[in-house]
Amino acid sequence: MLLKAFLPLSLMIFFSYPHVAPAPAPVPPSLSAERNAEMEALLNWKATLQNQTQSQLSSWTLSPSNTRSSLSPCSWIGISCNEEGSTVTSINLTSIGLIGTLDYFNFTSLPNLFILDLQRNSLFGKIPPCISNLSHLTYLNLGFNQFTGHIPQEVGKLTNLNVFSFARNLLQGTIPSSIGHLTNLSFLHLGNNHLSGSIPPEFGELKSLSELRLNLNNLTGSIPASLGGLTGLKVLSLYGNQLSGPLPREINNLTNLTLFFLSNNSISGFLPENLCHGGILEDFCASNNRFTGSVPKGLKNCTSLTRLRLDRNHLIGNISEDFGIYPKLDYIDLSYNNFHGEISPSWGKCQLLTSLKISDNQISGDIPPELGESALLHVFDLSSNHLVGRIPYELGKLKSLFNLTLSNNNLSGTIPSEIRTLADLAYLDLAANNLSGPIPNQLGDCSKMLYLNLSHNKFGEGIPIEIGKLLSLQVLLDLSWNSLTGEIPWQLGNLVMLEILDLSHNELNGSIPSSFTEMQSLMRVDLSYNYLTGPLPNNKVFQEAPNEAFSNNRGLCGNHTGLMSCHPPAKDGKDTDGVALLIIILVPVAVFIWTIIAAMLYILKKERKRERNEPRDSCHENLFTIWSYDGKFVYKDIKEVTKGFDAKYCIGVGASGSVYKAELSSGQVVAVKKLHNAKVEDRKAFESEIQVLTNVRHRNIVKLHGFCSHAEQLLLVCEYLERGSMAKILSKVEQAKELDWIKRIGIIKGVANALCYMHHDCKPPIIHRDISSNNILLDASYEAHVSDFGTARLVKLDSSNWTGLAGTYGYIAPELAYTMKVTEKCDVYSFGVLTLEIIVGHHPGELICSLSTSSSLSSSSSFSPVNFHGMLLQDMLDKRIASPDPDMTDEVVTIARLAFSCINANPEFRPTMQQVSQELSTRRQSFSESFDNVTLRQLLNLEV
Repeated sequence: MLLKAFLPLSLMIFFSYPHVAPAPAPVPPSLSAERNAEMEALLNWKATLQNQTQSQLSSWTLSPSNTRSSLSPCSWIGISCNEEGSTVTSINLTSIGLIGTLDYFNFTSLPNLFILDLQRNSLFGKIPPCISNLSHLTYLNLGFNQFTGHIPQEVGKLTNLNVFSFARNLLQGTIPSSIGHLTNLSFLHLGNNHLSGSIPPEFGELKSLSELRLNLNNLTGSIPASLGGLTGLKVLSLYGNQLSGPLPREINNLTNLTLFFLSNNSISGFLPENLCHGGILEDFCASNNRFTGSVPKGLKNCTSLTRLRLDRNHLIGNISEDFGIYPKLDYIDLSYNNFHGEISPSWGKCQLLTSLKISDNQISGDIPPELGESALLHVFDLSSNHLVGRIPYELGKLKSLFNLTLSNNNLSGTIPSEIRTLADLAYLDLAANNLSGPIPNQLGDCSKMLYLNLSHNKFGEGIPIEIGKLLSLQVLLDLSWNSLTGEIPWQLGNLVMLEILDLSHNELNGSIPSSFTEMQSLMRVDLSYNYLTGPLPNNKVFQEAPNEAFSNNRGLCGNHTGLMSCHPPAKDGKDTDGVALLIIILVPVAVFIWTIIAAMLYILKKERKRERNEPRDSCHENLFTIWSYDGKFVYKDIKEVTKGFDAKYCIGVGASGSVYKAELSSGQVVAVKKLHNAKVEDRKAFESEIQVLTNVRHRNIVKLHGFCSHAEQLLLVCEYLERGSMAKILSKVEQAKELDWIKRIGIIKGVANALCYMHHDCKPPIIHRDISSNNILLDASYEAHVSDFGTARLVKLDSSNWTGLAGTYGYIAPELAYTMKVTEKCDVYSFGVLTLEIIVGHHPGELICSLSTSSSLSSSSSFSPVNFHGMLLQDMLDKRIASPDPDMTDEVVTIARLAFSCINANPEFRPTMQQVSQELSTRRQSFSESFDNVTLRQLLNLEV
């Protein structure tokens, strides 16, 4: 009690507050009253932060400083003072993991503060109105935190502010009109929140403003005409709202704009007439609106453009006349409009162009050969138009091409053989044209192909056996509705990653190759309307496919509804007598053969026993170098217990190899990954996986026991995880029911911890590049283990880290597809997809599609725009298990919010895995609403 009598009232509060850390010792009275108050305010606030945060502020103590006079806050981390060192002028604690609130921050005690920068932390709670007491503040940034509630009206009193950012929080309510009083503002960023209502017309008073960002909110109404008075504005970002009505004519006054973002709204009317009138516009995005009319004339000569998106509107005009040559252009999308005319050869002069999309218009004429000069092109999409003529062989010059989509046109002729030079081609869609001739065998050289659709054409002759070399083919192989003849090549069975196979409506004959049994990834198959005969492969997808998948063939048989049996019963006694006679003849022969086999087995057994008793050498070509005994012996042991890698021991098949369960003679059970072959590229993946796994030690990363590198055989021996992959468990109802919320949350945290370790604790950092449910294995206790490091990359921090495409379709970050530059944010994206898959119960394809395009989905879709954004989080969760208990709902909301932030289309806005791991390890209320009322709109992060 005596101690409390000498403490300030603000410190006494902390002795009575049950969840707050103990208050610091009182500041000695020898200091000036002003510094006393500043130190007291800072130390009191530090005491309210969570323990792990307090350690980040270890310098905030009353101990004497080594560089300043004793008891000065000027040497504390993040604190700056004036030249005399008499008062605190700046607090900059960016990205140091702060966890806590501002409820007990005494702003009144810091009257001389000019800068307050707390961005990119984990601060939560409401923004106190008393923040307005910082009357000298010129820089205020609380962005990238988790603040909730409303923006206080009192911020309008901070009239000295130059920079003001509350971006990427959970703020709600309307934007205060009082912000219009901050006439000194040059930068205002309130994006990525849940703000509603209209844009205050008072913003027109912010004459000094150069950047205004209100994107990714729930703003409604029209854009106020007063914004046209902000003639110094360089950046105007309003995308991802619900704004409507036409653009005010006053917008034409904004001639200094360099970045202008209007995408994903419902804005109608015409585009601004004076667009690019100042000649400095770099990025204009107006996609997913209701704009009509023609393209402004100013765009044709806007040579400063680097990015242009006008897709998904109702624009008209002649595409060959309305657009010019853009020497700096990187990305253009004019799809889903009503443009007509012909493709201009001038597009080939856009030397920096990486993406050219003009699909779903009324374009006619030929594809200009000059487009082959745009050497950096990654995505080329002219689908759903009225193009005619041949596919130019000059497209073979586009060495960086990743996606070539020319479907739904009237193209004729053959596929040019030059396509073999497109080494990075992953998506090829030429469906629904009039292409003819044979399918070129040169397609087999496009080794990175993920998607191949040549359906609805006039291709003849046989299916090239070289298609079987496309081992990366995963999404689709569709050759249907052509005139293909001959037998199905057995080499197609090598496509073990393929998910959809359609060879229907052709003239194929013969039997279905038995090699198709190995295609364990197939989810859908259609072989109807051919002349096929013989049995169906012993493969789940063939046994469970609908009757229509095999209808109208000549003589398919098998244990399938609608097909005849391959072994019909005998019809009469003559056949029975013949069988009996055959048995009488064959039985003595079989006994004789069996006697010889038994004698040979006895000799081999004695020989094997003698070999095992012989002393072992320590150096062999096949040595499992991590183990301390003979690799040749271990290899023989594995081969013996798996019966020569018999299919019945196979527990998984991937692009590069198969995985077998092996119980060694020692009793140890291991998983053996056997690569399909020992080609150079497979050996590189093998060596990459060894390099990664031998240098990592983490409980959530699969353990490597040993490896075998032989001229003709490549094996990895890893720990065996009893429950298998996450993908298999989620695909089976009974197993998924066992995966309750406690287990699912634990799995997500385990994967996050593993990736955090790889990205932030390994030197150099490791990027997995193929995080998917197939590569997350569970042990008997349902603990997650990240596996399959064949595509992993050790990141050199001083390198650009460009790479070929790697990963599993549906989990690949969008920027990797276009730029081929691998960063840790690629893994973050995949983790976000995986997390949604775990909580939803299946791959969240429709969710991600809606996020990336915000385009109209079919009304039959459960995620159509009509109900998607208002959908409750609890309605999205896996219905095979009970709803999360009340004590887990906060964690589920946090996990869902993190997942959506991880799949942000802009990698800059994705969190790091360190931030994700830290947030998952901290339990707290994420939203002020109850769990039953949390909607997807509150969690989503839409992007331009």
